[in-house]
Amino acid sequence: MQALARAFRFYIGSFSGFRREVWILAAVTFVNRAGTMVVPFLSLYLTHSMGFSLPQVGWVMSSFGLGSVVGSWLGGKLSDRFGFYEVMVGALLTSGMAFIGLQFVRGFWPFCASVFVLMLLSDGFRPALFVAIRGYSKPENRTRAVTLLRLAINLGFSLGPAIGGLIITHVSYEGLFWVDGISCFAAAGLMLVALVPKRSTAEEKAQAALAKGSPYRDRPYLFLLFSSILITIPFLQYFSTVPVFYSEVHRLSEFSIGLLLGANGLLIFLLEMPLIKYCEIKGFSRFSVLRFSVLLFALSFVVLNLFPVHAFLWVGIVLMTLGEMLNFPFMNRLALDRSDRGQPGAYMALFTISWSVAHIFGHTLGLNLIAHFGFTITWWCFTCMLAIGAGMLYLVERNMAREHAGTQKA
Repeated sequence: MQALARAFRFYIGSFSGFRREVWILAAVTFVNRAGTMVVPFLSLYLTHSMGFSLPQVGWVMSSFGLGSVVGSWLGGKLSDRFGFYEVMVGALLTSGMAFIGLQFVRGFWPFCASVFVLMLLSDGFRPALFVAIRGYSKPENRTRAVTLLRLAINLGFSLGPAIGGLIITHVSYEGLFWVDGISCFAAAGLMLVALVPKRSTAEEKAQAALAKGSPYRDRPYLFLLFSSILITIPFLQYFSTVPVFYSEVHRLSEFSIGLLLGANGLLIFLLEMPLIKYCEIKGFSRFSVLRFSVLLFALSFVVLNLFPVHAFLWVGIVLMTLGEMLNFPFMNRLALDRSDRGQPGAYMALFTISWSVAHIFGHTLGLNLIAHFGFTITWWCFTCMLAIGAGMLYLVERNMAREHAGTQKA
């Protein structure tokens, strides 16, 4: 009983130490992501209501990804010029109007163009959010602050599709667009009412004036982004091709597949924050944690090949989830710390673009590998990709250590 009480206190304590503004950012993120209901049902809407063919749906999703890339780049650039607060509010208000307007668009090419504009407006929010966390969180709490945002995003994405299914059943697909738009307005209103814009102090302005580094010329940072893409592409398979594997190879029902994928969200909710807190207390180096997380990702694919029984599907999802909980908060933290060298908006824009690139190519790559070579070879291919990603992380660590040694000598 005492051990359970200690564990509960540790769990609650892992959420302590944040400034009020960080909690408000988490609330804004939750409201925004819980309202994102169109995206999970977009392919169904396009085929059932719009009558698009599957190849046309593919082009719409490509427009979705391209708009995300351009929006992330623009959001970072505008954050550096006008401030993250203005960009976040502007992105929420304009994307809210775009969501509502999307239901009135008819025709294939107009819909592609509209989805591109929607994502351009919506994903300007993402790099600005990272810059906001950088500004509002204490330096020692940056990793856990990012983890708190991830928790808000996961809870929002878990709630959104469930509500979206009810809206489709009892109202219509068009109701999703209205709720998405209104949730964006609600998130913007929460920001305007509860969050005070952070103005730079004289010391921060002086430091910013000295920090002239460009992410486009920052070789260790570019290596970090490349490693992030190589790690994220295999991770994304658990939400695209691995469910197909569950169904076609192991003959699992939709309910059983839902339980497996649902375990991912439940474990993140219960364990991610205390796990990150534990790693910080133990003083594990960030690169050691990242390398271990990549090993967990790789093992999650290995068990799918070596142990073709249902029980090891649970082992695979647990290994993948533990890897996710360790990798993404510390990868985000490295990017945030690196952004201290120059314009933070530009740095975090490139970081969010790396995620968009992984989404654009990851799902298609996995499906094509399976179509041509089958599941077993595909899982080994992604294991090899993760090994290359781990090697890239080693190069990043060496380059950053060399930089640090050079700075100390100077």
